[in-house]
Amino acid sequence: MATPAELARLRTQLTEDQTDHLQRLLGSWSLLADLSFSDLLLVAPVAGAPHGTGPQMVVLGQVRPNNRATVISQDLVGQTVSEQRWELAAEALHTGRLVEGTVYDRDLEEDVPVWNVPVRYGNEIIGVMLRIQAPLRGPATLYERIYLDVFERFCDMVADSTFPYPGVEVAVEGTPRVGDGALLVDAEGRVEFTTPNAVNALHRLGVYSPPDGSRFGDLGLETDLLQRSCTSGRPIVEELERRPDAAVLAHCLPLLADGKVTGALILMRDVTDVRRLNRLVLSKDAAIREVHHRVKNNLQTISALLRLQARRTEDGSGRSALLEAERRVRSIAVVHEILSREPGDQVPFSDIVGPLVKMAEDSVVVNQTIEITVDGDLGETTADVATPMAVALAELLQNAVEHAFVDEGVSSEVGHVFLLLRHDATQLIAQVRDDGRGLPEGFDLETTPSLGLSLVRDLIRSQLDGTIEMANVPLSEGGGTVATISVPLAPRVLSGGENRSGI
Repeated sequence: MATPAELARLRTQLTEDQTDHLQRLLGSWSLLADLSFSDLLLVAPVAGAPHGTGPQMVVLGQVRPNNRATVISQDLVGQTVSEQRWELAAEALHTGRLVEGTVYDRDLEEDVPVWNVPVRYGNEIIGVMLRIQAPLRGPATLYERIYLDVFERFCDMVADSTFPYPGVEVAVEGTPRVGDGALLVDAEGRVEFTTPNAVNALHRLGVYSPPDGSRFGDLGLETDLLQRSCTSGRPIVEELERRPDAAVLAHCLPLLADGKVTGALILMRDVTDVRRLNRLVLSKDAAIREVHHRVKNNLQTISALLRLQARRTEDGSGRSALLEAERRVRSIAVVHEILSREPGDQVPFSDIVGPLVKMAEDSVVVNQTIEITVDGDLGETTADVATPMAVALAELLQNAVEHAFVDEGVSSEVGHVFLLLRHDATQLIAQVRDDGRGLPEGFDLETTPSLGLSLVRDLIRSQLDGTIEMANVPLSEGGGTVATISVPLAPRVLSGGENRSGI
């Protein structure tokens, strides 16, 4: 299904600015559908209709009301109709006047009222908004009459090119709608009508006196929302708070006639419960970050103790083991440090790679210069993926700088280590490659005596359900060693239903 913009580009001669105006109308007109209790269609003239068919119009948009049953059950967007068939819409398009009439509805088996509202942009009529209303059963209620009156005022604005409001972004998702609560204000700022839901919202803000007949500014809401909106002639969204535990979102839409503000429609939604949940989420998020911060501090303390113990240990396998353990603890601490700064459970892995590379560079013990190059990124990963992946990459980088360039007589050359990172929707791929001496003859990752490589192998397979391969790079490609890790992004679940956790 083509978008309204694509339909306008392919089927009409509308300019980019005219198309943008119609798109902003489509983004705002759910308000009009609810005020009129009607289905709305937007049509525009077709450019270059086939010979012999006569002038045509294409349906660019369709919306149904939230407070009344729909009249049009089928989706008409993209359909082309002749002006002869929709003569009322064609009349509005060519005269620039609102045209009222009726059309026969096959489902209802009766005529239904139709308004054809010309859509003006600048000095040109660029389309027609059709309002198809289900027949009213019985006399209209007070609030129905007021809604329809306000809708008619908005129709005048559509025909006058003042709705949607020029230069104003359309209302975003989450802004109040007619059904949430509506308050109608006249040109003097006096409340003419308030729906029951709007009264409830005012009660939430501590306003218990009847608002009808009072000036909006005298309700004690401590806001200049109405004044700012009417002065600028632009809609304004503001969150009103009377107490720390009460919040109401207000959307003020000025009503214009001949360029002058004649009143305003204020839509109100009680968002107290939503804000309370947001505060709970923020509080929980802050608590989680504090936990990660404390874990990071504890790990850094352990790392410092291991480093101190290593300094007091004589050179040999014991000291090397302590330093290796200290480095592994430090690589885990890096992940928790990032988590303590970032909201949520997602970790930008690029923030982890830098410290890992720095650790590997600081641990170079050979006389040869070693350059570590990083290419690519793993994007954002969850903590249970980031922690074992960080430990694994730290081990592979450390293994490369410690063992790939230890041949005698090569100290004058520069050694290179490449960390290549890739990701897509299904997997993470990390590759550590060096141009050193390569793996020893008969090397087997399954039986290697190296604790570091065994740790990497088990982390990738058991914690991440991934694969790891290590091989020599052919001499024709520069020689050296390459280790490739592949981790699927599908959820990992144990047989008992528990999620796998990181270390």
